[in-house]
Amino acid sequence: MSLTTAMFIFQACYGTPQDMGLDMLVEGQVKSLTSGLPVKGIKVSVVDYMQYDITDETGKFSFYTEMIEGIRLQFQDIDSNENGLFADKDTVLTAISEKVYLDIMLENK
Repeated sequence: MSLTTAMFIFQACYGTPQDMGLDMLVEGQVKSLTSGLPVKGIKVSVVDYMQYDITDETGKFSFYTEMIEGIRLQFQDIDSNENGLFADKDTVLTAISEKVYLDIMLENK
């Protein structure tokens, strides 16, 4: 019996490991403070964790992260001049719930 077969039998009998932690959905929209227009290409990330998303054409982002108090989010312009130049911004989530919506306004550099 191969290792792959043995692992398949183990998973069939016992299932795969499940994430038992409480997750929260972080979503929102990033806009320019000067024009009020959505900003594409902003990296929205959880500081010290691997979760992130890049804003789409409408400036929207969404990802799941662990539900803990004091999560630090970072907003970074990673596409250089392509969609304008914007200053980085950090914020801390103090209100904890299963779903958080943020409207973020970034200043031009």
